[in-house]
Amino acid sequence: MNTNTMKRRLFVKTLTAAALVAGALCFGQGPASAKALKVEKEELKFGFIKLTDMAPLAIAYEKGYFEDEGLFVTLEPQANWKVLLDRVIDGELDGAHMLAGQPLGATIGFGTQAHIITPFSMDLNGNGITVSNEVWAKMKKHVPHKDGKPVHPIKADYLKPVVAEYKAAGKPFKMGMVFPVSTHNYELRYWLAAGGIHPGFYSKTDISGQIKADALLSVTPPPQMPATMEAGTIFGYCVGEPWNQQAVFKGIGVPVITDYEIWKDNPEKVFGITKEFSEKYPNTTLALTKALIRAAMWLDANDDANRKEAVKILAKSEYVGADYEVIANSMTGTFEYEKGDKRPLKDFNVFFRYFATYPYLSDAVWYLTQMRRWGQIADGKPDSWYHDIAKKVYRPDIYLKAAKMLVDDGKAAKADFPWDTDGFRAPQSEFIDGITFDGRKPNDYLAKFPIGLKKNQVVVGADVQG
Repeated sequence: MNTNTMKRRLFVKTLTAAALVAGALCFGQGPASAKALKVEKEELKFGFIKLTDMAPLAIAYEKGYFEDEGLFVTLEPQANWKVLLDRVIDGELDGAHMLAGQPLGATIGFGTQAHIITPFSMDLNGNGITVSNEVWAKMKKHVPHKDGKPVHPIKADYLKPVVAEYKAAGKPFKMGMVFPVSTHNYELRYWLAAGGIHPGFYSKTDISGQIKADALLSVTPPPQMPATMEAGTIFGYCVGEPWNQQAVFKGIGVPVITDYEIWKDNPEKVFGITKEFSEKYPNTTLALTKALIRAAMWLDANDDANRKEAVKILAKSEYVGADYEVIANSMTGTFEYEKGDKRPLKDFNVFFRYFATYPYLSDAVWYLTQMRRWGQIADGKPDSWYHDIAKKVYRPDIYLKAAKMLVDDGKAAKADFPWDTDGFRAPQSEFIDGITFDGRKPNDYLAKFPIGLKKNQVVVGADVQG
């Protein structure tokens, strides 16, 4: 710990102690004691990937929300999602900004085995799919136009003839996503399949995800996406910001669709900790959840009035480290597709409104259905299995306990939280293909897709059986 950090910590602890004493003298067991939460572990290290949706961590740190809860946090960028997850499992990190699928994948043993939980959903939306200039020029011929501009949302139907052209020329059509259990993998697969392009299956013996694929998807770390596409290694990718807008600024590609248009208000990242951490340090878990909720509230407060300040913070090298203009392009209510074609998209980044921070069980079920759809879950499972796994990983009980404390502290309003929900959203229909998702009926949902595994189907070799 450096000298400045030690001084800051001593100052905050002295100030907190003085406030509690003053509160006890003035109010007995009133408001001051309501705020006191005796944390079991004060010094914490949290990991993140350099993406704009790590914002709740940066804001909780910069605005002193962690320290308000008696936590002294170090934030540390990680090289990639695998390293980040492994370090949380090993205890080198106390928690981290994670892909929504990571706690689920780890808990069911896909790739690695560890019981990870999340008490906090970090945001809604925030991803895009970008293609190279060459691919866009070919796609654009098929895209409907109005007033000289492409009509959005742009479906993968318009990419299908381009993929066929590449295939006929003996050129595999390669695209990047950030991790096998990433939201980006499932969103990219969803978009491709909705346009009749097979994104490939996984099997017990082949975890490439490229079995029977028309488009070959592979892993590329987010900050490396634009350079990898510019080098011609991939022809497009799905990634979070600011790496779609970076392609526009560099003039090397065109974001054709956002995840908001694939699945309106989809959950994106979560904050992940081990189950062991949550049980060993229950008050610390509540305290960090309180701080993150406050950060999310600040990010969306007063009709996003704080976003420009947030962009300045995120642009710092210790956080995202991209240019202010690149981050602002998507964080301040707009999104730029083709260069110069900037359109309003207020809800591209949502951190608190629409109960964005609540860890809905149905969100977990959706990710599990996509794991099953593409063979990461190799065998058919009953609906009850999906619900049981969701409840093991997503922890709205912890979230609501932290939320109640904030309300009691006078730092949040009761109306800010979904107290009466059973953890399942109402059926959702705002997907690119119009198929309705009901988290209570995962197998019925899977049966609706023309492309993808369903019922008891399994992938054996290069074939689907069952």
